[in-house]
Amino acid sequence: MSAISNDWLPALGAEFKKPYYRDLYFFVKKEYSERVIYPPSEEIFNAIHLTPLKSVRVVILGQDPYHNAHQAMGLSFSVKPELRELPPSLVNIFRELHDDLGCRMPDNGDLTPWAKQGVLLLNTVLTVRAHQAFSHKGHGWEEFTDAIIRTVNAEDRPIVFLLWGTPAQQKSLMLDNPKHLVLKAPHPSPLSSYRGFFGCRHFSRCNAFLEEHGEKPIDWQIPDVYGAAES
Repeated sequence: MSAISNDWLPALGAEFKKPYYRDLYFFVKKEYSERVIYPPSEEIFNAIHLTPLKSVRVVILGQDPYHNAHQAMGLSFSVKPELRELPPSLVNIFRELHDDLGCRMPDNGDLTPWAKQGVLLLNTVLTVRAHQAFSHKGHGWEEFTDAIIRTVNAEDRPIVFLLWGTPAQQKSLMLDNPKHLVLKAPHPSPLSSYRGFFGCRHFSRCNAFLEEHGEKPIDWQIPDVYGAAES
């Protein structure tokens, strides 16, 4: 697990000294040595590497990383740019973006441009065994990512939390700062997207809130990397 070098370190430093994190560290280290684990170990903390605490304006909370090859990259819902066949949940996110803001479907699913604009793309569990969803659930990651959520909640400035699906929505109990906007919707997976994710308009509502508070809106359009855009 690569070291944290930005302003998350003082905010989270105490977590690294707690017994649960010691146990988590040795569990994850053993898993990487014996099994195929995603994302690559150097990408586990990509969400906080790419989005310093001082830059966080939006939080999109996922569950655990994608568990198939060439997908997970340490950002919730994001996949590596070389993956041409996008996961269904990400396709549905782009579909809602199109319906909400008119964004076109990009030719890749790399959400790094969002992260660099202050969108913290955080999963509640940061590692997973290949082809075994939720296989690292309950080993300590949840306590660590709860600390991240509490840290963002304590920030004295307006931040938007997008909570998609029941596990993410359960974190709303931690979000008691009246400066923030908390938006909830069903998960964008094919199993639940038609129960209210489509039509939630979270992206436009997020930008409206940011602009109301003097913040620059997020440019949600993911740029193409392969050339011709799909309409």
